[in-house]
Amino acid sequence: MPQIGWLEILSIVVIAILVLGPKEFPIALNKIGSYIGKIKNTFSNFQREISSATQEIDLENESELKNNNNKKDIDKNG
Repeated sequence: MPQIGWLEILSIVVIAILVLGPKEFPIALNKIGSYIGKIKNTFSNFQREISSATQEIDLENESELKNNNNKKDIDKNG
């Protein structure tokens, strides 16, 4: 993954100020920040959903294994 240094960030900021103008630049930064926040929130929710789904699957697998082991024990003893 490429790394961005301070010189690259400074050049992007200068170009953005020149293109957008000093009045529109803070508004654009605010919008970008809110979009990034929404994206992070969406990914976080997605990660939580996946995590809870995998936990449910693991619990189901564990209960099936216990049931199978109990049936085997009953067959051996019965």
